[in-house]
Amino acid sequence: MIYLDNSATTAPEKAVADKIYEMLTENFGNPSSFHRAGLDANAELRRARETVAKSLSAEDEEIFFTSGGTEANNLAIFGAVQANRRKGRRIVTTAIEHESVLEAMSELETQGFEVVRLAPDKSGKISEEQLREAINKDTILVSVMYINNEVGSVLPVKCIKKAVEKAGSPALIHTDCVQAYGKTEVKPKKLGADLLTVTAHKIHGPKGVGALYIRKGARIVPRQYGGAQESKIRPGTEALPLIAGFGKAVRLIPDLKPQNERITSLCEYAKAQLKALDGVVINSADDASPYIINLYVPTFMTSQTLVQHLSSTYGICISSGSACAKGKRSHVLTAMRLGDAIIEHSVRVSFSRNSTKEDVDALVKALKETIEKYPQGR
Repeated sequence: MIYLDNSATTAPEKAVADKIYEMLTENFGNPSSFHRAGLDANAELRRARETVAKSLSAEDEEIFFTSGGTEANNLAIFGAVQANRRKGRRIVTTAIEHESVLEAMSELETQGFEVVRLAPDKSGKISEEQLREAINKDTILVSVMYINNEVGSVLPVKCIKKAVEKAGSPALIHTDCVQAYGKTEVKPKKLGADLLTVTAHKIHGPKGVGALYIRKGARIVPRQYGGAQESKIRPGTEALPLIAGFGKAVRLIPDLKPQNERITSLCEYAKAQLKALDGVVINSADDASPYIINLYVPTFMTSQTLVQHLSSTYGICISSGSACAKGKRSHVLTAMRLGDAIIEHSVRVSFSRNSTKEDVDALVKALKETIEKYPQGR
């Protein structure tokens, strides 16, 4: 199998799986218990929290474990709005956020909040000027992702704090860093974020665990109640095997500079090979994340059919968009105002640190054969 769908999930490292197994079979105590087994488990919980905090240049008490990016995004958004609802009714986000943000925003609209969704240009970019114009003194939350999960656009999150301050806004700033973490520097203080989301399964860790950074001094309201775990922000017995696996995955993140140099080179090679195919168009911006390439493939197959064809015929795994969208029409490409034909026949290729030139060559060969055998308009 050639796996090029790393924005959906990554293959867990063996050391991560070994750590999870150890926690399930040996260190299985409840970290809230005071006996030896509980204390040993709690030590692992502390170590994982310290590891994630250090990776973000944050303090341990600013890290709260969740079941993944979706829960962390929901906790940040609803928690921030509930905490600030008496200060205003305006929320600023973009039209290309992950579904866990988009659907949370739609729910908040039914509750009477004004949601401003900034539209991208045709390369998937949001400008600093758009953000500055949208944020006013009644804005209580700004939620903007760092790197888009479908086309790889890098959004101008670093300018948000200054815009909030200039507008005299009480807004908390939330940044979904799920596609950035482990691939580029993610430091909430440098980004100006009060709330920041990361998850394990995008960095070769397990599914089912993520974390929310909450800046010390920032207040959000919990979404659930029932225990003192995670400082009552996210109560309930911690999924310690997954959390320990998360910590292990973070410790295995290599030096980002050489990793990114290699992936950038691989991305440039891939784009050159793909553009050489008759009719292929790259939808991602030239300065998008090198880990993601969104492209239009001129075949009569729709994107979902093409994904299935490449998997069944060539053993190649790519995506028709966000895995969380479950095959729905891409809201990102729609927001970019690309034509229907482009939207219906575009796919996403996404790399990890394990991706190779041989993977790209196999993909290009498979697409060339597919385009020739099943051309558009057949």
